Amino acid sequence: MIERQQTKQRMSRVVKHNGTVYLCGQVCADATKDIKEQTQTMLDKVDELLIESGSSRKHMLSATVYVKDMALHFSGMNEVWDAWVPEGFAPARACVEASMARDVLLVEISVIAAVK
Repeated sequence: MIERQQTKQRMSRVVKHNGTVYLCGQVCADATKDIKEQTQTMLDKVDELLIESGSSRKHMLSATVYVKDMALHFSGMNEVWDAWVPEGFAPARACVEASMARDVLLVEISVIAAVK
């Protein structure tokens, strides 16, 4: 059975299927902030959605991180990411440079996690 949450015409914010949670791309709460704060508030959203979906960051399977400019923002994003991921629970991760939907966005993440 497929369960979709917060569904709109273009996408669902969360999709659950067969014990797996798929989150759509998450961005920061305030795009006027620097890469560290954008990353932290983005990860705060991931935490909330995972908990609401019966999962947690310890159950992440995969994460894809999109960074606007790797040369400028990769190390700052990683600093926040490394502090956020519980030791021993790092998911498979890809990190790529990408154009953002809005020019002020510096980072976006898509996450797949197991239900607890």
